[in-house]
Amino acid sequence: MSIKELVQSDDPVLSQACEPATADDAELAADLVDTMNSLEDAVCLAANQIGVARAVVVYKGDDEKDHVLYNPKLLMGLGPQKLVESCMTHEGESRVTRFVKAKVSYQELVDGKLVARKKDFLGWEAQMVQHMIDHCKGKLV
Repeated sequence: MSIKELVQSDDPVLSQACEPATADDAELAADLVDTMNSLEDAVCLAANQIGVARAVVVYKGDDEKDHVLYNPKLLMGLGPQKLVESCMTHEGESRVTRFVKAKVSYQELVDGKLVARKKDFLGWEAQMVQHMIDHCKGKLV
């Protein structure tokens, strides 16, 4: 188990676009899961939040399982809504627009190789994944 420290909100790694992830980032993904699960109230985390500018994100799904997405990209969104979000590496709350339904492409590690996937996310999961995609783009809330 490898729990990492979260970077501070003024760390420049948070505002730079992440490099594409590869299958070699499996250990980074494991560190993200361990770190997310060690933090009270954490439900999602991006690699740049632990200081690594790679497009790897994790979230705890509605099924209570940990999910890892490599190189996530928003393909389409439906039902924009205004929300207030908080973030583990940003003080205070921010007003954002998120889609109720989000179609996302990403990669999943299967037998040591990244495999392309697409998924429709709804509601809370859609909001979390969009938040993490913003982190990968270096977009601060």
